[in-house]
Amino acid sequence: MPDPRFFPVAGPFTLADLAEIGGAALSDAADRTRRMVGVAPVEDAGPDQVSFLDNTKYVAAFEASRAGACVVRPAQAGRAPDGMALLLSDDPYRAYARIAWAFHPAPRPEPGIAPSAHIDPTARLGADCRVDPGAVIGARVEIGPGCHVGAHAVIGDAVEIGAESRIGAQCTLQCCVIGERVILHPGARIGQDGFGFALGASGHLKVPQLGRVIVGDDVEVGANATIDRGAGPDTVIGAGTKIDNLVQIGHNVRLGRGCVVVAQAGLSGSTRVGDMAMFGGQSGMAGHLTIGDGARVAAKSGVFRDIPAGQTVTGIPALPVKEFWRQVAALSKLAKRKGDR
Repeated sequence: MPDPRFFPVAGPFTLADLAEIGGAALSDAADRTRRMVGVAPVEDAGPDQVSFLDNTKYVAAFEASRAGACVVRPAQAGRAPDGMALLLSDDPYRAYARIAWAFHPAPRPEPGIAPSAHIDPTARLGADCRVDPGAVIGARVEIGPGCHVGAHAVIGDAVEIGAESRIGAQCTLQCCVIGERVILHPGARIGQDGFGFALGASGHLKVPQLGRVIVGDDVEVGANATIDRGAGPDTVIGAGTKIDNLVQIGHNVRLGRGCVVVAQAGLSGSTRVGDMAMFGGQSGMAGHLTIGDGARVAAKSGVFRDIPAGQTVTGIPALPVKEFWRQVAALSKLAKRKGDR
């Protein structure tokens, strides 16, 4: 059970309520009026809690679970233990996410300005904003209604932030325009200089970074991630994109809508990425590449050439996944032959 000190609980909800919330179908044997009080992992859930099964690696835990209800695919329904109510869905993880949010809705910030916050007189804040102690909001900043600016965050001059966005503690924002419902986790850095230098034997001359960072609606940026502003064109993060902790986005990068960039990945300057592309942890992109819609880059891959739409690549240098594994198999055979001699 989530610790109620950190995650206040709503509910309880009937199974009928939860089926509607999750977009799931309730199994015929389930009591529609039965009440659930929370969510828990399948191996820990009790008789008044809801869990889910998405990954088939956990089927054994599902079969032994004491959960009162579980979100599962119809194909797994026959493996449920006696007495467990089933919420049937073709996408159990998404259905469970909706149910978990119902039990633990995101708290709305309590409006108010801490006395120790410093807000320039020319800044404009919308209704119902919260600004925590030590935050600094510069001149001509515009912040939409319902936003939360965390402790010791620094919002540079003329930055714009859309409604209901959350700026975590100790974030820094400059030269950027932030959309609505954006979440920046603690320590995120948005809009600092891009890494641009005219190299030379007499010294490396810094090139002015004259662009901005444009962050679309519903973007989430993880703790200590960094997004550099453009050198002339803007750095753009498309709506709905999710960026994990410790990610580096270089200057002039353009990420499409709904992309996923996992921890410690890095996208070098001027890379263009289509919609719904995915980058595994610690993957790295060379600069000036084009990554197509729906492309996927496996963890720890090093990408040095363009990736067509829909292609999955892996390895260093990154290759189409089937080609990579064919090469691995061929190399393994060669090594075995040499060892047998």
